[in-house]
Amino acid sequence: MGTGNRWRRAPAIAAALFCAGLASACVTTAEFRKLEYDVNRLKGGGRGAGGGTQLADTAAELQELRDQLARLEGRIEVVEHQAAEALEASRATPGSGGGAGGGATPRSGGSEGDEQFAGSPEEVQAYRDARAAWRGGDLEACIDRFRGFLQTYPASDHADDAAYWMADCHYREGDYKAAVLRFADVVQRYPAADKAPDALYRQGEALLRLGPKYGSAAETAFERLINEYPDSPRVAEAKRQLELLGPAEGGGAGNEG
Repeated sequence: MGTGNRWRRAPAIAAALFCAGLASACVTTAEFRKLEYDVNRLKGGGRGAGGGTQLADTAAELQELRDQLARLEGRIEVVEHQAAEALEASRATPGSGGGAGGGATPRSGGSEGDEQFAGSPEEVQAYRDARAAWRGGDLEACIDRFRGFLQTYPASDHADDAAYWMADCHYREGDYKAAVLRFADVVQRYPAADKAPDALYRQGEALLRLGPKYGSAAETAFERLINEYPDSPRVAEAKRQLELLGPAEGGGAGNEG
């Protein structure tokens, strides 16, 4: 009984570790994205009527924000790494195969459970190879393998997950325009999938990464998430993003992704 309960609680334990780590870093994901957004906004500013003094003040403020952003990014990366290690360790805990309720939710979360993947041996291996590239940070291989998986197994039970993780690889690679399109593709092709609300939120994040002129498009993505997936855990953070953006942000009207 203890082993099974421990295994079933593993994702919650990892999530608690992640949240605790973020709390210790004194920053939420939304606040981090807002700080990053401010940096991009300042990059485009400082050329008004204020002259050289205003430009110098803006440059100093921008450098201070850059320093803060670098520190926060490093702390968040450490927390994410610790949470990922905790999750991987928890999944190695005995009790995952068999026992009462062992297959009650065969795709719990739809993201990490490739051990529970049902399919042909070739299909399972192809998916696991792509996920291995994602875990190892080999982003080019990750994109290529997930693309190949989707072309070879378009009707797979994990097609939505494959599309999501491929979009995530584009995001981690810094190709935010490609990430926007790929996350949008997840929502369009798999609107009922577990990953659809996550994809909408990540699309909004990618748009914010592209700079202030994409603010209104990011707002649209966050608002869609709130309206179309009101029960998603992402809703609270989407609302927080909208509060940080403010009612007058995102002057890029006409940016349709």
